Amino acid sequence: MELKKISEHIWIMPYESERDRPNLGYVKGDNWSLAIDAGHSDNHVKEFYSLLESAGLPLPSLTVLTHWHWDHTFGMHAVNGLCIANEKTNGHLLEWKNKIETNGPAEFLAIHESIRKEYAGGKEVIVVPADILFSGEMTLDLGGCKVRIVETEAPHTEDSTLVYIEEDKVLFLGDSTCDDFMTGIKDKELCQKLEAKIKSLNPETCMEGHWVPVETSDTLDDLMKF
Repeated sequence: MELKKISEHIWIMPYESERDRPNLGYVKGDNWSLAIDAGHSDNHVKEFYSLLESAGLPLPSLTVLTHWHWDHTFGMHAVNGLCIANEKTNGHLLEWKNKIETNGPAEFLAIHESIRKEYAGGKEVIVVPADILFSGEMTLDLGGCKVRIVETEAPHTEDSTLVYIEEDKVLFLGDSTCDDFMTGIKDKELCQKLEAKIKSLNPETCMEGHWVPVETSDTLDDLMKF
């Protein structure tokens, strides 16, 4: 696996289908660095950090979550610095933390084969909540690089967060453009709301959770196919 630079301030550790690992984003400003999503497990985080260190990049001071799903969040206990999430995302994390600590990981491991591969060999499943909660929108100035963190309605989950790096005109979408996680249905009204939010940010490049960087028009065309 290689770290890929996709713009002036942004690198990614690319997604992997076998263990359902999403892209992990990294944004470097003059004063701070930010990761986008916290990975599937501590092993995922360790591999990401090893790539950053090999590239001479400092570990992230902050990590922001795009939504609660385990492949994007269950590595949180191993991240450097503080984690940011919207309040809905944090609520889901607290729910799963309680489930696993009370009943063990069996329900979680039963969800999908990719999870069992990530946690093979009896690896411990650890869920922690975020350190910083927000509602609506917040802006971070990393030093010569502003990042907008924006809650949005979206078809995949009800807790989606978009991360827009203004200077690079790159938008991280997490899995927000995908079908509803529970039903497999792609709600037209929610797609229209997400489309409007993306257009209001006006990115040139979109970075989905489990895909390569593409032009915004490609993402919008795919989003609005029913």
